[in-house]
Amino acid sequence: MKMGAVTTKPLLHTHRFSRRTAANRLFAAVYACAVSALLYRHLLAILHPAPLSSFCITISLLIADALLGFTWLTSQSFRMRPVYRQVFPENLEKVVKEKDFPAIDIFICTADPYKEPPVRVVNTALSVMAYDYPAEKLSVYVSDDGGSALTLFAFMEAAKFGRHWLPFCRKKKIVERCPDAYFRSNHPRCSETDHIKMMYESMKVRIENVVERGKVDDDYITSEQERQAFNRWTDKFFRHDHPTVIQVLLEFGKDKDTTEQLMPNLIYVSRQKSRFSPHHFKAGALNVLLRISAVMTNAPIILTLDCDMYSNDPQTPRAALCIFSDPNIRSKLGYVQFPQRFYGINKDDIYACEFKQLTQIYPMGMNGFAGPNYDGTGCFFSRRVFFGGPSSFVTPEILELRSDHAVDKLIQVQSQSTLALAYHVADCEYERNHSNWGSKLGFRYGSVVEDYYTGYRLQCEGWKSVFCHPDRPAFLGDIPITLNDALNQAQRWSVGLLEVCFSKYSPITFGVWSMGPIMGLCYSYHAFWALSAIPITLYAFLPQLTLLNGVSIFPKVSDTWFFLYIFLFIGAYGQDCLDIILAQGTIGRWWSDQRMWMIRGITCHLFGSIEFLSKRLGIAEPRFNVTSKVIDNEQGRRYDQGTFEFGVESPLFVSLVMVAIINLVALFIGLIRIVMGQDLVGRFFVQIFITGFVVLNCWPIYEAMVWRTDKGRLSTRTTIISIFLVGILYIIVFLTRNI
Repeated sequence: MKMGAVTTKPLLHTHRFSRRTAANRLFAAVYACAVSALLYRHLLAILHPAPLSSFCITISLLIADALLGFTWLTSQSFRMRPVYRQVFPENLEKVVKEKDFPAIDIFICTADPYKEPPVRVVNTALSVMAYDYPAEKLSVYVSDDGGSALTLFAFMEAAKFGRHWLPFCRKKKIVERCPDAYFRSNHPRCSETDHIKMMYESMKVRIENVVERGKVDDDYITSEQERQAFNRWTDKFFRHDHPTVIQVLLEFGKDKDTTEQLMPNLIYVSRQKSRFSPHHFKAGALNVLLRISAVMTNAPIILTLDCDMYSNDPQTPRAALCIFSDPNIRSKLGYVQFPQRFYGINKDDIYACEFKQLTQIYPMGMNGFAGPNYDGTGCFFSRRVFFGGPSSFVTPEILELRSDHAVDKLIQVQSQSTLALAYHVADCEYERNHSNWGSKLGFRYGSVVEDYYTGYRLQCEGWKSVFCHPDRPAFLGDIPITLNDALNQAQRWSVGLLEVCFSKYSPITFGVWSMGPIMGLCYSYHAFWALSAIPITLYAFLPQLTLLNGVSIFPKVSDTWFFLYIFLFIGAYGQDCLDIILAQGTIGRWWSDQRMWMIRGITCHLFGSIEFLSKRLGIAEPRFNVTSKVIDNEQGRRYDQGTFEFGVESPLFVSLVMVAIINLVALFIGLIRIVMGQDLVGRFFVQIFITGFVVLNCWPIYEAMVWRTDKGRLSTRTTIISIFLVGILYIIVFLTRNI
């Protein structure tokens, strides 16, 4: 009997479980016992008769430690079963022929040409247009939610430059296909490269000149078609009140590059805005793109990108396809998330903007269950995911919006019928008449962090996701280089996460019921992120104020309970430090990470919680602040040197300076007590240690208050206001100490 040879298909992706899983679970069990013991101690103290002031202190410590314990508990859910995945894009064409690759629609969102320079948005678009992927299967949609003619002009210039850039990338087999990144690198020099660089610099200068002028002058318009496009910006065209603008800048089958190869689609969209209709911020813009792209190209795969997050690897779509092509997981696979990585971070990442745990470590932990959350950028979606759960399809209102609708390729993107329907689905009234959008269809409304909320709701519906973390970063983006920008960005996230936390879809209730306890706790960690403001603020003021008044609130050094505090402190900080080091971080970046955790707690998380409460009470209106991507040369220099940038006056800095001042004074008084022999039995050791630790973390603040003379120093007014408020706070505590 002749035996036939067994053939196996080449591997497209593999996964392995972390070797640290058992150790993580053992540590979690031990640490949980320690947290329980600490809470038990607080409860015993509450039951013991005491003056009102002592009772209030004990209650405050119980609340602070209970919230810290809950945060720690939710963070352990990421460590229960981490999974590492590896993809093999080099094997893809051995399994799937290139002609059978699915089409990809790429969504890039921008909202303000002055905070998000159009040159950077253009670089992002050019980097994905140059993907190592069939041009006929790529379509790039740019959403300009600022409704700016400056952005449209920038992309008209990009379309012209792209005719030279794309063939240049193919010919030279360039990996860095973002023009700005490539020309900043040590690229090979030749006459052709120099010529392309001159063309890029010329384009850049033209765009920047137009942005500086604030309008597109006639001398920059080169054709009648361009003039007609800009004529839409009339005196009645306002940022928050204007008609839809859809401009097809490049169309496959019609536009060719300099080597006569066809170009991918490039389409500019500025959706209609009206002062009388809600626009739902970025989620609303993405849903408009979802509908317009369905009418025009309806690709089965969608990639969403932030305007500053350019492609760093032309093989990335193939890497994502390695996972989408797996028949074992395809039916329930909603999206493939790549990590957010950043360029230009200084040595110690002083503002902890890398968010290594949130964007790289914790998603691997979710990979072992239903998969990671949607991060808002660098994510490849199955279009089907936006139309109900895997087994419960929600039918859109018109046939052309269905995910399985086949677009007639003989009809051009710019045909009259296609554009008419595209304008129809981009109209403000469209969603008002079809209320499923934002609730059952598309990206979800209800939070300014539409990425977190959408990913969460999709997974509650039964969709799975995969975290793909290749060695070479798939995407690279900008980071804030001033403390004010970093804190304002985190404040917006805090408000959005609290909106989810206290909604009927709260992860701690609805999430646990829908996805199970582990995934529910993973999402709860993010949702309750801003509530860390309560324990951090209490620990930033309470031990210090009691130390100033000679009141001991922690165990003595000789007390057995003292060692419990030592274990809890070393265990929590040690675990985070180990996570970051094993993820190719450094001690310096870990230190910045824990320092910014404290700074965020007493600034943006605190103010974000207040803003959320104000919105709930109807005092404040919802808002969405775009993080500035503009880099000032002096600010950039100070950032590269590792110097904190304050510069502007901000309420966020007042609470921060108050903490710095009161901790410094309390540490000084505490050390005097030790020198004078008033603390021979270590009654105040824990309070002095906490105060000293905070002072050490506040060192950049003291520098900005006293020694620095540059423009990035703290304003004198902020310092004076903070000193005044600290004085009032101390007087109140002093007068009520014996109650």
